[in-house]
Amino acid sequence: MIRVSIAGASGYTGGELLRLLLFHPGVEVVQVTSERLAGKFVYNAHPNLRAATKLKFSSASELAPCDVLFLCLPHGQSMARIDEFRALAPRIVDLSADFRLRDPAGYVRWYGREHPRPELLDAFVYGVPELHRDALPGAALVACAGCNATATILALRPFYRRALAGSAVVEVKAGSSEGGNASSDASHHPERSGAVRSYKPTGHRHVAEMVQELGTGSIHFSATSIEMVRGILATCHVFLDRDLSEKDVWKILREDYAAEPFVRIVKERSGIHRYPEPKLVAGTNYCDVGFERDPDSNRLVVVSAIDNLVKGAAGQAVQAFNVMHGFDETAGLEFPGLHPI
Repeated sequence: MIRVSIAGASGYTGGELLRLLLFHPGVEVVQVTSERLAGKFVYNAHPNLRAATKLKFSSASELAPCDVLFLCLPHGQSMARIDEFRALAPRIVDLSADFRLRDPAGYVRWYGREHPRPELLDAFVYGVPELHRDALPGAALVACAGCNATATILALRPFYRRALAGSAVVEVKAGSSEGGNASSDASHHPERSGAVRSYKPTGHRHVAEMVQELGTGSIHFSATSIEMVRGILATCHVFLDRDLSEKDVWKILREDYAAEPFVRIVKERSGIHRYPEPKLVAGTNYCDVGFERDPDSNRLVVVSAIDNLVKGAAGQAVQAFNVMHGFDETAGLEFPGLHPI
């Protein structure tokens, strides 16, 4: 059994990670931390885990050595304490943004601060297995991707890696859990309920990851909050550099994703589920990808849907963990979702 601990386990992402790892056949969860809830049972933060575990939160200062340490901490904490964490575990999976970018200048541009440990950036594997599966088995350090970046990259990468796309305009509609469990004016029920709110029409930090992984600066990204708790729907308008038929697009997506356990191509001729839909992947590690070819222009619309807390965070971390340790990639991630929900 692999002995794992989770630093920062009281938030939504930490709770999802704990939920998945508790039922992983090759894992023993030994410690979970929360400064605010230290000494209390985990079900105080995650009531869905009542009777699933008797673990209590501890302080991060009480962390003992383990085999793998998952970091679900606010931005800035992992980079500030990385030496402390590396002394506790030979392998670290970081779910924050602290080590996602390879270029230190990206942290100045997108996060407004110098990175304190730029020499470590190249040591972290960007933790999207569909992109970097071959680098994960020997990895000691993994940085999981942002949720919006995950949905966008998986939708667009087949076309950018073949140099078929020029620019792309991406609009993401996101559920409220993307903002975390800290309350704010934006999450106050009278303000959030019924809202369709453009909260980041330009300058979203996850664009840095898209540019890095897609190898292009021609990604124009906007994000909108909608009345949904879980989920991301990314609608990507890709302007092609050469003509592709619908059959060509099918072939490209099948070449890249037919063997992927967590990417499903969704495109039906009729019915209400013709395209990807966040509701249908809630609680799962799937990324559903669909498309529509505009017959009157060079525009290809690629649509992807994920659960931001699972494939966009905790599930992706477990998937990377599985590859790192030689487990079946789907271990602990078999839940197929619910319908209706």
